[in-house]
Amino acid sequence: MILVTGGTGLVGSHLLYFLLKENANVRAIHRKNSNIKAVKKVFALYTAEVDSLFNKIEWVEANITDIPALTLAFENIIKVYHCAAFISFDPSKYKVLKKANVEGTANIVNLCLASNIEKLCYVSSVATLGSNLKDQLISEETPWNPDAKNSVYGITKYGAEMEIWRGTQEGLDAVIVNPGLILGTSPDGGGSSIIISLGASGIPFYPSGAMGIVDVQDVVKTMILLMNSEVKNEQFILVGENLTYKDLLTRLAPMFDKKPPTKKLPKNIMFFLSGMDWLSNKLFNTKRRIVKATVRSMFTISLYDMFKIKNTLGFQFTPTEETLKRVVAEKKKTSN
Repeated sequence: MILVTGGTGLVGSHLLYFLLKENANVRAIHRKNSNIKAVKKVFALYTAEVDSLFNKIEWVEANITDIPALTLAFENIIKVYHCAAFISFDPSKYKVLKKANVEGTANIVNLCLASNIEKLCYVSSVATLGSNLKDQLISEETPWNPDAKNSVYGITKYGAEMEIWRGTQEGLDAVIVNPGLILGTSPDGGGSSIIISLGASGIPFYPSGAMGIVDVQDVVKTMILLMNSEVKNEQFILVGENLTYKDLLTRLAPMFDKKPPTKKLPKNIMFFLSGMDWLSNKLFNTKRRIVKATVRSMFTISLYDMFKIKNTLGFQFTPTEETLKRVVAEKKKTSN
């Protein structure tokens, strides 16, 4: 049986569908307050047989920081896909991020070792990789720079990777994937839905940064291929294309009958708004929406090398235009 953590998230929900499509026996853990039925929204994008497929999942209530419950979830498991993570770029959430991402991953690794799991796949992020120098592509070999202005999310995901590598030193076979911005429909409407909504809004401004993007279907397909291969103790960047924010928003705008952005967003204004956001949080306890790490990423050009995964698996990523058309169609469908 296969165990999936984070099954109600973006990657986890699509992964569940593709595993079930291959007739795998799947157990998925969920937190007490998570909405497992929201996963049906994702399944409905692929098939009309939603309930019959969904009912094949063995759902177990367990938090990755709850070792007793997690131990029960590991019974009769042979492979593990660890997709669960807490996502936030708010520095005040560091302790929560560390507990979920680092300690939670340590628990998964320890139980994999104790249960003699055949293989573990961990979903990390390009946020754990170093910065490119002089427009060089960032690769799996680009070293993490602890002195850089790393986000709290990146710091804890890097800490989680260290737990995976510690597990491999103790005998665990594992693979790590580092996706860029994942484009796809999430059960909770989060994730890349935000950037899609920006395109739908017809906003006239664009930040000057660039990033790597990837189709959620490509992420889960490569994960399954890696888990079914002889590859072990390696990590892989998953990026289908490097795009500027301007290019991405320009491609999205006409899909919503909007005009593409034409005005460069001033960085100093965004940092000013981030400061106002911080002040509002301190004075009125409002939720942080524009943290400095997010602003920095909007104006940073990060370009990624996807050679390793292509060379290892011979994998071809879905063309960006095809992904965008599908995701936009899904957004319109789920919004009606």
